[in-house]
Formats: sequence, C-alpha cells, structure tokens
Amino acid sequence: MAKEIYDITIIGGGPSGLFAAFYGGMRQMKVKIIESMPQLGGQLSALYPEKYIYDVAGFPKVLAQDLVNNLKEQAMQFNPTVVLEESVQNVEKNEDVFELTTDKAVHYSKAVLITAGVGAFQPRRLELAAAQQYEGKNLHYFVNDLNTFAGKRVLVCGGGDSALDWSLMLEPISPQVTLTHRRDKFRAHEHSVEQLMNSKVAVKTPYQITELIGDGENISAVVLENGDIKETVEVDAVIVNYGFISSLGPIKTWGLDIQKNSIVVNSRMETNIKGIYAAGDVCTYDGKVKLIASGFGEAPTAINNAKSYIDPNAKTQPLHSTSLF
Repeated sequence: MAKEIYDITIIGGGPSGLFAAFYGGMRQMKVKIIESMPQLGGQLSALYPEKYIYDVAGFPKVLAQDLVNNLKEQAMQFNPTVVLEESVQNVEKNEDVFELTTDKAVHYSKAVLITAGVGAFQPRRLELAAAQQYEGKNLHYFVNDLNTFAGKRVLVCGGGDSALDWSLMLEPISPQVTLTHRRDKFRAHEHSVEQLMNSKVAVKTPYQITELIGDGENISAVVLENGDIKETVEVDAVIVNYGFISSLGPIKTWGLDIQKNSIVVNSRMETNIKGIYAAGDVCTYDGKVKLIASGFGEAPTAINNAKSYIDPNAKTQPLHSTSLF
C-alpha cells in the first residue's frame, strides 16, 4: 500500500495547532493533526473548559471550551485529517519526507509544525500525606464543571491567574469562597488582583495548608498556618492551583535547539531543522510572550513559510482572506 504523504503535519491540537490547521486549509495544503489527548483543545479542554479567558482579541471574555469549539469549527472547514490518542515518539527526515513515528503508527509529511504547548503536563500536587486519599473525591486539581461547586463552601489554593479566576467565578454560586496563598503578593494579572480585593472572597495570606481534616472519603475542614497563627476553615471542596510540571518528553531527542524546555525558532518560526517549524507556547525567541494571542499570530507565519518551503513557487505572503471569498 502506498504511503500517504501530507503537506504539513501539526503535532498538537491546542489553540495554535487548530488555527494552524485552518490556515493550512486556506493555503490549500493537505493537513494532518496528531494529538496525544482523546480530544482536541489542549490545556483549554483538558484543564479548564469552563474557565473564562480574557486576553483573546475580539472576545471581552470567552469560555475556554467555547473558544475551542469555535476553533474546531473554523479548522474543520477544510477537512484536515485528525489523529487522536497518538503520541509522536520520533521524527526523522528521509530525502524530502519526514517520518513521524507515534506509539501506534508511522505518518509521512513534507513539513512538520510543532504546536505542543508546554508538552506533557501534570499538576503540582498538595504535598501532604493525607492528600492522595481525597484526590478524585473533593480535592480537585482541575475543574471540568463549575456547577459541581454550586452551594458548596470552597477553598482555593494558589496565587496565579487560575486560582484567582476560579475564586471570582465561584463567588456568585458558592456561599463561601476562601482563597489561600503562601505569599502576600499574587502572580496573577493586576486587574484580577484588584477584582479579588473588591469581591466577597475571603483572602488568607500568607498562609500554608498544614492539615486536611476528613473521614478518608471527603475533606470537611482544612488547617491553615501563618507562623504561630492557626486557623481552621470548614469546607465542602478544595481546589489546588499550584501550576503544572511540564516536559517536552520525546521532542528533546529529535535534534532540535531547545532552551529552557522550549524550541528555539527564528522570525519565520523555523527551527534549526529545515522543514520543521514551531509555534505557540512550545517555541521561544527573543522577546517571546506566552499567550494564546501570540500563538494565533505565529501559526499562520509558520504555515506560510512552510508553504513556500514545500512549494518554492508559492508566495510566502498570501492574499487577505477577504480576497478569497
């Protein structure tokens, strides 16, 4: 059986990958997406589908899953091939074609675009001996359904954007929201901090969780400590937002120039290997800002340069979309 060769294969089906797939369709490229998760959407779908995102152009605020659904609808106009639950283990170039070996199959492509986000990720867990027995019960590291917490007393742990966003989103539906952080200063955006301080959320800083009180099935209270001060907070649920430990995994073995867990690219989104591009959170360059909005700009840059790489007669700068319809 003849092997099917694609113009470009996108590794990673998050926001940048989905927008790249759409743009590849606009340039009449034959596109394949390979995603290791069971669904498209990357971290947005896996970690916080019901969290609002505020820094996407054109949306004053948009739920993460709604953004993903719109991106999927946009990308699927051009019928890209989508491969789910396959993890790319190795990429090798044979003559003019890349062989992408996953844990299940081999794929062939003229060019490759890596939009793998932060790579494989795991939440930073609560480092208490009793914590593990409550995971999957009322100790949460992800929030898939906000309504799960309606009418419940919730303790949120962390000082970044996710911790503050969840606290503010829970305030209207929960009788008691408490946010605890081990430092006085938050890592979140200044606007979010201002909103928090003007909300009804009880803010406990600088406090650390030292004990979980429960029956082995559910946590009923949490002990917080600040030096010699101890405070017990009664809870129905605990959400821990301490960030994530990420790893590029097999990507590190492909011969790419990698700095601080990110793939180095130039202004064309080219890596050090001709024909392999990177966009979104997985890539880095001087002045890089890791935002979804940045990935939306980098994706078409990568696609347009990949188009001229595989077809030297093609223009890197395409017509505006308004000229195409």
